[in-house]
Amino acid sequence: ADIDSLNSWGFNSVRLPMHYNLYTPSIENEKNGEISWLEKGFAMTDSLLKWCAGNKMYLILDLHAAPGGQGNDANISDYDKTKPSLWESEANKQKMIALWQKLAERYKNEPWIGGYDIINEPNWNFTEGENPNGLDEKYNKPLRQLMVDITKAIRDVDKNHIIIIEGNGWGNNYNGIFPLWDDNMAISFHKYWNYNTTESIQFALDFREKYNAPVWLGES
Repeated sequence: ADIDSLNSWGFNSVRLPMHYNLYTPSIENEKNGEISWLEKGFAMTDSLLKWCAGNKMYLILDLHAAPGGQGNDANISDYDKTKPSLWESEANKQKMIALWQKLAERYKNEPWIGGYDIINEPNWNFTEGENPNGLDEKYNKPLRQLMVDITKAIRDVDKNHIIIIEGNGWGNNYNGIFPLWDDNMAISFHKYWNYNTTESIQFALDFREKYNAPVWLGES
C-alpha cells in the first residue's frame, strides 16, 4: 500500500535504506572468518522490488548501515565504539564488498533496480583533522579505495546498473575521491539545513560539469 501510494503521488523511485545485518551476520557472529548470508533481507528486498516494478518505479539500493559502521554518527549506522568499525577492520570491508557482489548478482537483470548507492553518508576522520566526522578530511584514501573495490566486485557480475557514490562528511566531502573510475556512475550529495538555491548546490553542479557524470540529491 505504501508503494502504491507513492506512485499515485507521482514519485518514480524509492531509496531503500538497508542494514547489513538483515543480509549477513556481523563479523563477531561468523565462524573462522567466513561470510555467510541471511535470507530475510534478500526476501524483503525481493518483495519491495516486486511492488516497485508493479508500479513502474525504480528501486535504488542504499547500504545505509555498513558492516561495523561507516562513521561516528551511530544514528546512521549503529556504530558500536566497542567493536571495530568498517575502517578499522579488513573483515568488515571484505564483508561489505561481498555483500554488494551478492546483491549485484541477484539483481543484475532487474530493469526496475535503479542503481546501487554503495555507502550511505560515511563520516570518519582518516588523517589528522579536528572534525571526527570527516568534514575537514583532505585525502579520503580509504573511502576511495573501498568504493573502487566495491565497484570492481559489482562489475564482475553486473555491468548494467549505475553505481552511486557518496563523499565523506555525511556525503559531501569529495576531497581525494576523483577522478571517477567507472563510466556508469552518479555523484550523490546530501543537503540539510540550507537554502534551496543554486548557490547551495553549486559544488555538485561543478562536479557534474567537470567529470561529465550525473549528480543526485539523495537526501534533503
